Order: sequence, then C-alpha cells, then structure tokens
Amino acid sequence: MMRSLFSAVSGLKTNQTAMDVIGNNVANVNTIGFKSSRVVFQDVYSQTLSTATAPTETTGGINPQQVGLGVTISAIGLNMTEGSMQPSSNPLDFAITGEGFFVIRGSDGAYYYTRNGAFTLDAEGYLVTANGDYVMGVSGNEENVANGNPLYDADGNPIFNRIKIVGSIPTGETDDATENPIYETYSDYAVDSNGVVTAINSSGEVVTIGRLVLATFNNTGGLQKEGNSYYSETSNSGEAEIHFVNVGCGSIKSGYLEMSNVDLATELTNMIITQRGYQVNARVITTSDSMLEELINLKR
Repeated sequence: MMRSLFSAVSGLKTNQTAMDVIGNNVANVNTIGFKSSRVVFQDVYSQTLSTATAPTETTGGINPQQVGLGVTISAIGLNMTEGSMQPSSNPLDFAITGEGFFVIRGSDGAYYYTRNGAFTLDAEGYLVTANGDYVMGVSGNEENVANGNPLYDADGNPIFNRIKIVGSIPTGETDDATENPIYETYSDYAVDSNGVVTAINSSGEVVTIGRLVLATFNNTGGLQKEGNSYYSETSNSGEAEIHFVNVGCGSIKSGYLEMSNVDLATELTNMIITQRGYQVNARVITTSDSMLEELINLKR
C-alpha cells in the first residue's frame, strides 16, 4: 500500500490530539490558576531509498534519498507563565505574584501543589481549599515564622502543617507545670504579602499566629496534573523546595485570584491551523485512494 496513506493517518491522529488539547485550554479559560498546554509535533522514522555518497575526483557527492513515514507527538508541554490578577471581595482569596505553588495536603495524606488560591475556612477555623483539603503553613508566634527558620527538622521531616487562623489557636508556648500547649482565642485575621497571618487576641493586641508556605521546583514543566487544579511532583520536576512566602519564592496578594493564562486569540488561531492540518491529511487519504483506484482499473 502507499506510504502516503499511513503518513496521512498519523497526521489525522496527531492533529486530533492537538485539537483535544486546544479544546481543554478553551474549556478552562475561566479556571482559576489554570495553565495552558501546547502540542509539539515531530517527524517519525524516514525510509532511506539510497544513502549519501562522497565526492570523488570525477563526480560530486550525492545526497541521501529518504521518504518520511509520518508525524508523531514529541511533547505536550505546560505553559507556566503567570496569569492576570483579578480582584475579589474575599480576604481568603490569594494570588501568587512570582514563583511558587501553595502546598496542599490531600485527604490521602499526600502533598499537592496549586496556584488556585480560592480558599475558605472549615468549621474548626483551618484554612482549606474548596475541596476541603488543608492549606499548609506554620502556626505559632512571630519567632516561629521568622525568615530563615527551618521548615524541616533534623530528620528531614516537615514541620509545616495545616494552619488555623481563627478560634482557639496554640500560642507556641507551653505551660511550665503541665508542659501542655497554651491556647488563645483570636479573631479579625489578616494576611500580608509575606503570608504572615496576624489576628487580634482576647486582650485586643495584634499578634502573629502563623505564616503560609510555598513550594518551588527546578522544572515546573515536569509537574503532573492531578485534577482539582492540583499538581504533583514527578521524577523530572525535581523535589519540592518549601519556603516561607516571599523567601526564595513569590509573594501573595490577599483579595486577588490568579486567572487562567489561556490566550483565546492564540487558541482560536491554533484551532484554525489544526483544523486545516486535519483537513489536508484527510485529502491525502482520499487522493491516495483515487490513485489506487486508477491502478486497479488498469486491468480493465
């Protein structure tokens, strides 16, 4: 059978995948913190009809003769550029300016990472995502959340945990007699650009009660999408490096959300290009079929 048939079929398949990616980008044009993807094509193995020959004293060299056998997908890459900021009226909405991801502990105990900062509080006053997963931070006094304070213990275990910002919260101090943590009731919280959470205690004083953390990666394009606007680390993203907000990573803006970075003009242009690519590959199949039909009719 003609090589063009199989090359065109590979073109149909790859352009269909490209359209699937474009469709997903367009569908998430209003998804908070969404990062668009793009498909990169590459040619596959070429059949060599004749190899190259070197020049001689009497003749010049001859280039190789090869027939390509189609196209395949080399990558479906993430576009991790920052989306635009949209103000909101919710003080628990956070947008990251710069590098970093919020650290989330899922119901399975695993850590996930997201740029979607539409958070809320649960019944106990803990900061959670819309899915009810805990947002990670460090609870305690101003000393506990100071710059340079380690976020792992001597054994490499994380000391960051879910963070409670209203209600009865540990002060970071212990009772000398019982060695039990001392709790205080706080209200009227606020979160600054460094992720530092302050609130008013029962004495009317403004005190520091915690600080949010962010994760960075050597290769953010290597992260794996897990749904719910979550990402997980992979062998090619590198391990997550945990920082206090604005310490080796970006800052946050309370009352803002980072919108999707999908560029509709680009996506619609890519849609036209992909549609035409699919169309011409279909024409190659019909034209190849007509040529085969002519060959079969030679017997008549």
